[in-house]
Amino acid sequence: MISRALFRVERLLEEGASTGHVLGLDTAGSIASLALISNGRVIDKIDRAVPSHGASIPAIVDEIVGNAGLSIRDLNAIAIGIGPGSYTGLRIGVSYAKGVALATGCALVGVPSFDAIAIAALESGQVASGTTICVIFDARKREVYAALYQVVANRLEKRSEESVVALEHLASRITGDTLFVGDTSAGEAAALVGKRGLGVAVLETGTLDLRGVCVAAIGAAWLAHGERDRGESLEPLYIRTPDSTFAKISGDPATVATEGLWSSEKKKSSGSI
Repeated sequence: MISRALFRVERLLEEGASTGHVLGLDTAGSIASLALISNGRVIDKIDRAVPSHGASIPAIVDEIVGNAGLSIRDLNAIAIGIGPGSYTGLRIGVSYAKGVALATGCALVGVPSFDAIAIAALESGQVASGTTICVIFDARKREVYAALYQVVANRLEKRSEESVVALEHLASRITGDTLFVGDTSAGEAAALVGKRGLGVAVLETGTLDLRGVCVAAIGAAWLAHGERDRGESLEPLYIRTPDSTFAKISGDPATVATEGLWSSEKKKSSGSI
């Protein structure tokens, strides 16, 4: 079973308070999410719909660091959301982060975007302890990108890695109260699960303005614990492969919603604190 602890933003900021100026950046979707944290405090954040990440990101980064009276060379680290999500957006974001790290010598940390989204959902205050959070996005072909998390006290336990699965297959294996977080696929999955009388709620990521903060906070915390990435080896978490399938599940069916549901080929695993 996959079980990785992901804490609330306040705890993550405390963990990463020694890492200095950290820029968080996520380009997995149409909204560019950025945040600048410094020694455990959120200095600024920007969530902005952009027509092109490639054309917009450099100027937005200059804006956010400039507002803090800094330059990009003052960064101690850059944390980048590695996906899953838009192939083009991920390539641009990861390439940009690698370039910044190479040019300035700052540390580079790759953060699974779904981890940041799940924590942002936890911070929304709309989930109770024991609830499952399903981060879910359209992968086309009646398939979705998805990962499961369970709310445990003031943290999340990651119960499945990010994978690609048929929407109906995912919905049929949800057995408890679940908050679906994502794009229109979240509403579709909730409708399917709700037909079975289970408690469901939907939270669109467009209402979450902490994704960049969460990427920065996770990155800073991991960096404080000695985790960092090498530019030559960090890759986007595309995850879509022709043979992504559900793993065989054994044990009590009631635990399915919080067990590792599927397996897939992964380029990078998320860490734990």
